[in-house]
Amino acid sequence: MKILYIHQYFRTPYEPGGTRSYWISRELMKNGHEITMLTTTDKVMERPIQRTVVDGINVIYINIPYENDMGIFKRLLSFLRFMFKSLRLAWKEKDVDMVLATSTPLTVGFPALVLKRMKKIPFVFEVRDLWPEVPIQMGALKNGIIIGIAKWFERRIYKKATRIVALSPGMEAGVLQEGIDPKLVSMIPNMSKIDAFWPRENDTELLLEMGLKEDSFKVIYFGAMGLANAMDYVMDGITLLKDRENIEFLFLGHGAMEKMLKAKTAELGLKNVHFFGNVRMEKLSKITNFCNVSLVTFSDLPILATNSPNKLFDSLSAGKALIVNSPGWTKDLVENYECGVFVDPKKPSEFSEKIIWLMENPETVARMGENSRKLAETKYDKSILCKQFATVIAAAEKEIKSKKA
Repeated sequence: MKILYIHQYFRTPYEPGGTRSYWISRELMKNGHEITMLTTTDKVMERPIQRTVVDGINVIYINIPYENDMGIFKRLLSFLRFMFKSLRLAWKEKDVDMVLATSTPLTVGFPALVLKRMKKIPFVFEVRDLWPEVPIQMGALKNGIIIGIAKWFERRIYKKATRIVALSPGMEAGVLQEGIDPKLVSMIPNMSKIDAFWPRENDTELLLEMGLKEDSFKVIYFGAMGLANAMDYVMDGITLLKDRENIEFLFLGHGAMEKMLKAKTAELGLKNVHFFGNVRMEKLSKITNFCNVSLVTFSDLPILATNSPNKLFDSLSAGKALIVNSPGWTKDLVENYECGVFVDPKKPSEFSEKIIWLMENPETVARMGENSRKLAETKYDKSILCKQFATVIAAAEKEIKSKKA
């Protein structure tokens, strides 16, 4: 089949960011499918639309800026621009057998709906966040009429999709509560990349080059530093550890809360907090390797407990002990598999106390790291989950062919 894959934030292993759609595309190509990706890029583009081929994937880049630190209005404008421009390009694409649309934002479902309605092209929809519930609970979406329209739009996408893939048990439950047949919904979480993140000897040269101490207890946070990521909670916890110079905190990534973190660090004169921006996956892997613990934090909202964050699965691959603060499936994961600890999202003091406890119990941290790596290898590696995704596409293809027969 020729599959038109719509993902506003498609990234390759050669760029910072999540690479799930890249690996899924590669697996689908192994199964004989042709992939055309509609997306944007954070690189400077000379033309409004640029076509290229990346490792066999036909990629159509649309020049629509998007950054994590954008305000609500600019984000919405970016979503709407991509929605309409991707629809125009999708409409012109020839011989498409299936559309695969992956959120967020939910607006990527609009081109899929139009092609389904007007051209009878079926689509599979991937739920990476339960929109519009996320912006509703975060207070970004308040107008009752707009909320009603957004919820109707969400239900419409679910009901018209041939298959739905949800990235966590909570997301799967959110889809099912809309009355969708459970047989059409699959839960396939984010992926570990055991060949990209793995335990090995520390790169001491890089560690010293970054201005870090060789013998400190290192806590890493990487990824988006947005309003949803509980950065204020993390900083409150770090503040309680300001006199612990043998504990270092590493932040990698960007986002709306980055300025607050840096300002607070400067204001308090914290010498053990470091910011390194975005780095490519190869370097991030080396940095993660010489850290002791990885943070996966979210604001204390029920909807955010359904998240399936990339950083969690990369940390599992790297063999790191985890600190999570969402009382959802990630809490169950770290406790059931003994690969980390849960901290109360309302108590920064518990966050700081658990870090001290982990530092003082290196054997426990080592055991948690071993459990993390084992979990990545046996349950969450991309080689396992991409095959599961390909099975969903195969089932959708079979159903499509049976309806045409």
